[in-house]
Amino acid sequence: MSIQFNDFERIFNPENVAVIGVSSEGFGFGKGILLSLKAIGYAGNLYPVNPKGGTISGLKIYRSIDEIPGSIDFAIIAVPAQKVPDALESCRKKGAVGAEILSSGFSEVATPEGFELDRQIKEIAAKGIRVIGPNCFGIYCPKSGLTMLPGPDLSREAGAVAFLSQSGGLSIDFAYLGKWRGIRFSKMVSFGNGCDLRETEMLEYLRCDPETKVICLYIEGVKDGRKFFKVLSDTTMEKPVIVMKGGLSDAGGRAVASHTASMGGSHKIWKSALRQSNAVQVENLQEMSDMALAFSMLPLQEYKGMTVIGGGGALGVNATDMADKMGLSTPPLRTDIQEKIRQILPQPGSSPANPIDIANPFVPPQILKETILHASGDGNIQIHIMIQLLHSYKSLASNMGENHMRKVTPIDSLVTACSSSVTEGGKPLVMILPNYKQELEAMDIEEVIREVRKKLLSTGIPVFDRVKDALKTIAAISLYEARRKAIY
Repeated sequence: MSIQFNDFERIFNPENVAVIGVSSEGFGFGKGILLSLKAIGYAGNLYPVNPKGGTISGLKIYRSIDEIPGSIDFAIIAVPAQKVPDALESCRKKGAVGAEILSSGFSEVATPEGFELDRQIKEIAAKGIRVIGPNCFGIYCPKSGLTMLPGPDLSREAGAVAFLSQSGGLSIDFAYLGKWRGIRFSKMVSFGNGCDLRETEMLEYLRCDPETKVICLYIEGVKDGRKFFKVLSDTTMEKPVIVMKGGLSDAGGRAVASHTASMGGSHKIWKSALRQSNAVQVENLQEMSDMALAFSMLPLQEYKGMTVIGGGGALGVNATDMADKMGLSTPPLRTDIQEKIRQILPQPGSSPANPIDIANPFVPPQILKETILHASGDGNIQIHIMIQLLHSYKSLASNMGENHMRKVTPIDSLVTACSSSVTEGGKPLVMILPNYKQELEAMDIEEVIREVRKKLLSTGIPVFDRVKDALKTIAAISLYEARRKAIY
């Protein structure tokens, strides 16, 4: 059943939401999602439903869906599996364009009863209500205030990254990971078993969604492989799609069969098909977050030349070695530019070549800015990577008799210098903030790094813990753009 764009808009931005399966006593999925919706600040009308009635958090609990005044746009169903079909049908009759079913006990349990319940859900959906799930965590949409289990404290700041996932746990983990990493989401959907709405149809919608610029997928199996890869190929011509495929090993395939009743598939076939579709394949959630951060913050272009800037010669050498292995170039800067950089860097110990060795981690931020601006004047350079050893300020603070490294760390001036170097130089910058001192006595290092990361992210500068992770994302962006141009 094809979905209309306006129907999807009502699903993600509902004005009236019914939550079926809410109890004023104890704690279950229904009560949990209702309280999470209130906590995150959903501003529409909430209608909790339970045959026992009562009140919860200042809201009347309706004894049936029919008792709800007026119509509803969206329903969240959290009742025992055998009661789901009747609840879904009542929601359809009440005007709901969509529903998410949090309940489990369907095809994933591989019983005749579970398969029959799946069939009934599909039959009701075909009458005119779209279904997410069952066996899912539902929708997270920062713009409207919809949240998934158990997300009362997810970010309300909307962004450009969408995520479609067969796993509920992976969805909420990615949402929390994105909150501190600087990834902001347009829409996130945990679709579980995918009885009705699933990866292909939602991918088609996200391709047309103006609020979404980058799409992430976690899939365990697809319903129609040929159609999926056709839609995927069409989508990657317009927007990058980052894919994490579960169940590619024998053991993983058995696990996904019991998780969402899906088939894992061949690793070689999937890898080849994803490459032909120009999708970006990742192996784990950390790698997906790296890619989502870079693809959403950096200009999509081929990066043929880069600088590596940091204190310590070996750091730069290692970074250039890794870059070379990933197909990235760190060309020597023009002679005149090297001379300009040489004149501002501390001596001895520094080097204006590429990599640029700034000699020590305490070089004033203004000099770092001037270094970046000079390097940006080289036409062979498209992007800068800076490695900042902020943990070194811990030792400086100790030597100066300070009890917290914040007192000697130029946090705000560093952020300002980096941000203005991008604005004035016209070349993107990626920051690396490693921390090699993680003993209990050095907690203030982590505090400062987190603050710097947050402030840099707010200016549009992506931040990574490791050089390797940053280089991998830059190489992925460059390859994605090169393939897209070749297809065109």
